[in-house]
Amino acid sequence: MAGSKPRSGRSTSLRDTSESKMDTAGSWDALEWTKIEPMSRSVSRDILDLLLEAEQVVVEGSGVVLVNTDEAGTLVVTNYRLLFLSEGTRKIIPLGTIPLATIEKFSKIVLKNPSASRQSEKNPSKRLLQVIGKDIRIITFGFRPRTKQRRAIFDALLKYTRPARLWDLYAFSAGPSRYHNTNPKVRLLSEYFRLLGNSNYHPSLETIENRSFTLSNDWWRISSVNSDYDMSPTYPFAFIVPNTFSDEEILQASNFRARCRLPVISWCHSGTGAVLARSSQPLVGLMMNMRSNTDEKLVAAFCTKHYSLRGSSRKLYIADARPRKNALANGAMGGGSESSANYSQSEIVFFGIDNIHAMRDSLARLRDYLDTYGATSSDGMSSFLRHCGWTWGGGNLSSMSASVSTLGDSAWLIHVQTVLAGSAWIAARVALEAASVLVHCSDGWDRTTQLVSLASLLLDPYYRTFKGFQALVEKDWLAFGHPFADRMGMPTISGDGNNPYELYRQASSGTGSFSMSPIRQSSRSSTSTTQQSPGPSHAHTSSNSSPIFLQWVDCISQLLRMYPLAFEYSMAFLVDFVDCVLSCRFGNFFCNSEKERQQAGVPDACGCLWAYFEDVRSEGTSHHHYNIFYDPTKYDGPLLPPAAALAPTIWPQFHLRWACPKEAQAAEVETKCRNTANKLADLQKAKDASEKKAKEVVMKLESLTAELQNEKQLRISSMNLAKKATRESDAIKRAVKSLGCNIHFSNSGELTVDKEDNQKDAYRSVYSPPRREMCSSLQDEDKSDLSVSLTVTGDDKVSSNSVSRVCESLCPLRIRDGGCQWPDAGCAQFGSQFIGLKANFDAFDRLSIYDTYFGSE
Repeated sequence: MAGSKPRSGRSTSLRDTSESKMDTAGSWDALEWTKIEPMSRSVSRDILDLLLEAEQVVVEGSGVVLVNTDEAGTLVVTNYRLLFLSEGTRKIIPLGTIPLATIEKFSKIVLKNPSASRQSEKNPSKRLLQVIGKDIRIITFGFRPRTKQRRAIFDALLKYTRPARLWDLYAFSAGPSRYHNTNPKVRLLSEYFRLLGNSNYHPSLETIENRSFTLSNDWWRISSVNSDYDMSPTYPFAFIVPNTFSDEEILQASNFRARCRLPVISWCHSGTGAVLARSSQPLVGLMMNMRSNTDEKLVAAFCTKHYSLRGSSRKLYIADARPRKNALANGAMGGGSESSANYSQSEIVFFGIDNIHAMRDSLARLRDYLDTYGATSSDGMSSFLRHCGWTWGGGNLSSMSASVSTLGDSAWLIHVQTVLAGSAWIAARVALEAASVLVHCSDGWDRTTQLVSLASLLLDPYYRTFKGFQALVEKDWLAFGHPFADRMGMPTISGDGNNPYELYRQASSGTGSFSMSPIRQSSRSSTSTTQQSPGPSHAHTSSNSSPIFLQWVDCISQLLRMYPLAFEYSMAFLVDFVDCVLSCRFGNFFCNSEKERQQAGVPDACGCLWAYFEDVRSEGTSHHHYNIFYDPTKYDGPLLPPAAALAPTIWPQFHLRWACPKEAQAAEVETKCRNTANKLADLQKAKDASEKKAKEVVMKLESLTAELQNEKQLRISSMNLAKKATRESDAIKRAVKSLGCNIHFSNSGELTVDKEDNQKDAYRSVYSPPRREMCSSLQDEDKSDLSVSLTVTGDDKVSSNSVSRVCESLCPLRIRDGGCQWPDAGCAQFGSQFIGLKANFDAFDRLSIYDTYFGSE
């Protein structure tokens, strides 16, 4: 690494190296490589706090340098992931942390210096460990010599990255935990019922056990012929077929297709009756002269008649995902493709999508391109200083041309475009022509699954929601047997386990190839030797691994970029989804088929990825998995992108997040919009709270106003009653005064009436107001009365038989003949020396007395 100069004026401690970004290829030479530090024997508390449930530390190494970013820290291997903690902050460094199942290969690298004894003593060989991930990243860790830390880390990775048995994976150790898995068969039947228009039916385990799930509509039915996986071990236990086809005919037709994967319906249009069907290649043989009447009858049943087609049979397209030459070559092994002459109303179309091996090499070239020209390269060299000059030319435009051509030579974007174009073509035939399409490749579980599921997503808005996306993945990818274990290089329950698993990938070939990691050969000052991991025993070889599923999700990201209003889920959700699938933290994507997952007991023994996502989204639509631009009314029908729009680009949130993290974040306009939306939501909540409080204040003010009005009414009523009482009091005073009595009112409200006759008898009467509340007497004016008690006291005793004389002397209303003009007065109650007189003022109102009788004074 000549040409690089060490940093001057700085300490060479590991803590200092984590504080700055490496600027030159040799900046990590400043580390104290000769310092010997033994391995840590105990796990620190801060590491234990970062572990997941059932996650255990296997080995820990301190003083390790992440060469990509020139950060020092602690490297930890657990039974689930490779964990890198910063030396200063003790926080997880995302670039240096990777699940073990996501590691594609790893290798030990030794960088030897030129043969000079003195320089060798001062600068010994560098011990590196390079890790290449399936998620488009290459990581390089640097270790001090003579510490045996690299050996311990390497041996732990050998043991835990590729376990020999399926049950050794972390998901089985963690168990279902909080993310329990419902039966995937029940969810598959629910999707079938929706497609057949029977959403009101809800399947259960009892429905599956009794095999009472064979519902049907006018065209299609659910068959249970494969309930025990005897017909095809890679097909689901139930699938949709034409209702005119019997189970016996289905068994017969399956013998004409590779791996007995006969044509079945993956999606159907409830209005037109058009279908998307899938299968494997027909076994027509080398001469392409083999035929099956049952298979031809089954395919012809997809061309049902419909009233919208005016009595004519619909068109049938047979879409072969392979290049034509590959299809013909498969004929030598008994396979091949259909002939339009044998299938009525049919047309054969070849899409020219390459096989799994081409996709694997293409992704490897894309990964190396990003590592070469990214900001965090695995060799620690900034892309702007590579080749002793500016990457984009350094005064020479040929360098720019070379870098652009290497991206094109990776062919990844071309493959994505081919898959998108094929899916869009299928969706257009179904939506615009009401035609049925049968899709297949060789085995019908890689390219077929990509095309059928992507076309279904374009046709059906339901699949562009969270629930629909889950149903789509479980139906077309999991139930129909995409071999996830083979494609991801993970163990399964099949195989004898004696075939060696090769952890390393051969160098990519092709035009426009460029220097790739491990440490690039352009360095002139040092030489490198690489020791690859020899890989433990495993049931599958790396020749079957391929990023087919990742490519499909990449296609969805391109559609989401073109139609940001059509999807409920966001780019962040797609990234997290791919990470969870690659990490094997949950058991949903284990094994190669539904049958194998059932045999291994995966649904009951492992956690469920869908339950995990539902839990993280429980906080509501503010979660970053939700697409804030989603408008279901804008695109409530099929998406039919024109060919000119199918120009894919680098998926920045996934492809650039490790190599160019700043650019990946800058590309996320959605994040800024989400922050703005969250602030707007907070303001809306504050506004709603203020409006609610204002309504409460208004209601309280209205209540107080009503009470004030009542008080005013009571005041007016009280004043009226007081005036009436005053008038009545004046009338009584005049009436009593006419009797020759003197009336006196005291301050306490007592009324004193005195009367003296000619015999000088003194009569004293005392009146006290009734003991009632004033407000009660005012409110009940009709029942108010006034009582006057007269006490007559004299020197002589009052005779008990002198009623007439007293009445005549006291009451001027008594007539001469002994009658009374006031018959209702109720007076004349004598007793001893007391005379009681009760005046009922209601009687005054009924008297016919001239007002002049009570003449005003």
